[in-house]
Amino acid sequence: MSRKAPDFYLPDFEGKNHCLKDFKGRWVVLYFYPRDNTSGCTKEAVGFSARKKDFERNGAVVIGISKDSPDSHRRFIEKHGLSILLLSDEDHKVIGAYGAWGKKRLYGKEHWGTIRSTFLINPKGEIVKEWKKVRVDGHIDEVLDELKKQKEKK
Repeated sequence: MSRKAPDFYLPDFEGKNHCLKDFKGRWVVLYFYPRDNTSGCTKEAVGFSARKKDFERNGAVVIGISKDSPDSHRRFIEKHGLSILLLSDEDHKVIGAYGAWGKKRLYGKEHWGTIRSTFLINPKGEIVKEWKKVRVDGHIDEVLDELKKQKEKK
């Protein structure tokens, strides 16, 4: 069962805006993460960057979105040599549209924030698989395996 992926219009670290519809006809791995330069988020971004060619060979682009500013993304990309597209959603409207904004608990306190989530979007712009409350270890391989499985269904 698939549903239409919410569109977005968000800037990258250079201020260039990107829309979901720009990627029509391609698979999109869209992932939401809490914050640049934190341990789990760095591990995830570095992992997706390391496997970027594997995703491209399977017709997919990887896009990461957080509420960090374009300048924060620039520093994050430079510091870790990231090669994936990172977009800035400072007002977290897109994060919310995908259901990745919500209450979280940290050190016994509740606060609102980005819930680490990944969405696999087919070339028609439909979400065909989603992962909520992602644990980073093994996740990138799981997403790549699912992409290959979904492509075989075609």
